[in-house]
Amino acid sequence: MELAIDTSSNTVSVALSNQGRIVASLTWQTIQNHTVELLPNLVCLLQQARVELSSIEAIVVAKGPGSFNGLRVGISTAKGLACTLNVPLLGINTLEAEAYPFAFTGLPLRPIGKAGREEIATALYQQKDNEWQCLEAENLTTVKTLCRRIKQKTLFCGEIPAEIIRVIRQNLGRRAIISQSNSPSRASSLATLGWQKLSRGKQDDPVTLQPLYLRPPHITKPKDKIPQLPSRVE
Repeated sequence: MELAIDTSSNTVSVALSNQGRIVASLTWQTIQNHTVELLPNLVCLLQQARVELSSIEAIVVAKGPGSFNGLRVGISTAKGLACTLNVPLLGINTLEAEAYPFAFTGLPLRPIGKAGREEIATALYQQKDNEWQCLEAENLTTVKTLCRRIKQKTLFCGEIPAEIIRVIRQNLGRRAIISQSNSPSRASSLATLGWQKLSRGKQDDPVTLQPLYLRPPHITKPKDKIPQLPSRVE
C-alpha cells in the first residue's frame, strides 16, 4: 500500500493506492492552513479506508513547483512518515502529476500553474509510442511568451486562472485545448507515477529531497539597525 500527499496549492489531496491503483482519496480546499489540516485529513483517509498506518509501504509526495509553505509542509510530513515507517520516499514533479491524467490523448500536454509576478510555471509532456516523456523541464515564463512558442495543437491543464485561459484562447485559437473536465486529484496521479518510479528501482533520499522552487521565496530583508551609542556617564 502506498500513501500519496499533495500540498502544492490550496487544493490539497491525499490518496491510498495498491501498486499504483487507487484505493481511496480525499481532496479539500485550504487557505494556507496546510500545517493544521494535513495530518487530521491523513488520519481521516486511513480510517475511512480501514487501513493501518503500519501497512503503508511507500510514501509519494509532490515536490513542486507550487506554494512555498504548502510544499514545505507536505515534504516534511512525507519525510517524517518515510523515516518513521522505514519505507521508500518518492518525490514527483507537481506539473507532471497535473499532466499525467491526459496522457491517453497522445497530445502535447502543457500543465500550467500561476507563479506570481505575471509569470506561469509550465513544462511539456507527451505519451509517445506508449512511453511517457518529459519534453521540456519545468520553467518560468509568461503566458504570451509561451503562446508564441506553440505551433501545434496542445492540451493545457492544471489550476489555470481564468485570465490566463482567456489569453491562451485569444492567441492560439483552435490550437489550444483547455481541459474542463474534473481530472483525478493530483495525489491520485502521484500514486501512479510514484509506483512506476518505485518499480524501476528508484527512490529519493529523505535527507536530500527538497521542494522544487522555480524562484527563491520572497523574504523581506530586515532593516539595518542604527547602532546606539552608550549613554554618557557624568
